[in-house]
Amino acid sequence: MPLRIVIDGRHIRDFGIGTYIRNAVRALARIDREDDFFVVVGPSDVGELANLPANFRVVPYSTPNNSLMRFLGVPGFLGRFRANVYHIPLNAVPFGMPGPYVVTVHDMSSLLFQRRGDLRQSLRLRQYRHGLVGAKQIIAVSEATRRDLQNTLGIRPNRIRMIYNAPDPIFTAPVRRMELDERSRIMERYQINYPYLLYAGNIRPQKNVPRVIEAFAVLKGELGSHPVYSDLRLIIIGDEISKYPAVRHAVIQSRVEQCVRFLGFVPIHTLRIFYKSAAVFVFPSLYEGFGLPPLEAMASGIPVVTSNVSSLPEVVGDAAIMVDPESVFEIARGMREALLDESVRFRCVERGYAQVQRFSWDRNAGQLLETYRAVASAG
Repeated sequence: MPLRIVIDGRHIRDFGIGTYIRNAVRALARIDREDDFFVVVGPSDVGELANLPANFRVVPYSTPNNSLMRFLGVPGFLGRFRANVYHIPLNAVPFGMPGPYVVTVHDMSSLLFQRRGDLRQSLRLRQYRHGLVGAKQIIAVSEATRRDLQNTLGIRPNRIRMIYNAPDPIFTAPVRRMELDERSRIMERYQINYPYLLYAGNIRPQKNVPRVIEAFAVLKGELGSHPVYSDLRLIIIGDEISKYPAVRHAVIQSRVEQCVRFLGFVPIHTLRIFYKSAAVFVFPSLYEGFGLPPLEAMASGIPVVTSNVSSLPEVVGDAAIMVDPESVFEIARGMREALLDESVRFRCVERGYAQVQRFSWDRNAGQLLETYRAVASAG
């Protein structure tokens, strides 16, 4: 008998989480034509999941304007489906959630990097813990996240299953001939006619962006007369800088205002071109639950400099230059090596392509289906 499976897809446009929802649903649609799936999204997001097979229905849900109804409305709406299993694809489970449900935990940063004395943050953390306590199965996206769940929250190992994420297929697709012209147009539109290092991702404190800027300033000082990289720049794609005064302070303090550009969020097709046009991708994060950007960069064929902590060694393997994220000079050393040592660049690119092949959305979907069926059969 087919299962009824509900997936909460309301965060389909979010950075990172959206990649997970879109690709997990599409991969499930490729391998399962028997079970009935209902994917709940916002009314304006229905088009994000076009051309799914007949056993998949995309259901619009309008979030009420009233804050109380917004808080209480989601569980009631989801409960109408009387599903065999519900999947909440991020660790923000509504109070009163019907069951049985599965939760995917992408990282533990809201617990490990929590602000003190913030009432809203305290409520969010209470919701976080409550949601995990009620889950029939918790999916961790890396072994590092699995360990964090066990060590920080004391969750028993048998309640956690590790299922890796994978890069969006747009980053692994072959380069089309027309893309070369598109690359020239985008570089011209953004007025980029110089070599650059790239960071892409959020700019929250644990992402360590101020040290990226300080390390770039160190490297920039060393390359003043270099024949290729004397005009090297740093491009940062992600949140608006106005939200993070420490980042702006790092730019001013390091005296690189003319060499660092903040572009905010860009469309995914544009991001692919920024990856492919970069000299090096720099991602010395202090903490990652998984770490998609380094894999996206590897799939795009550029060397990666990243941290030797958290989940990042597990994800990048031996295909990146690993640095201590607490040391500005270590980060600068990694940038220099990736930029100037041709043998290291070649090795990183070749190993990077191989490393990306270890991660697959179809494999992810197969393991999700096994989890759904195990939870449903256990009632």
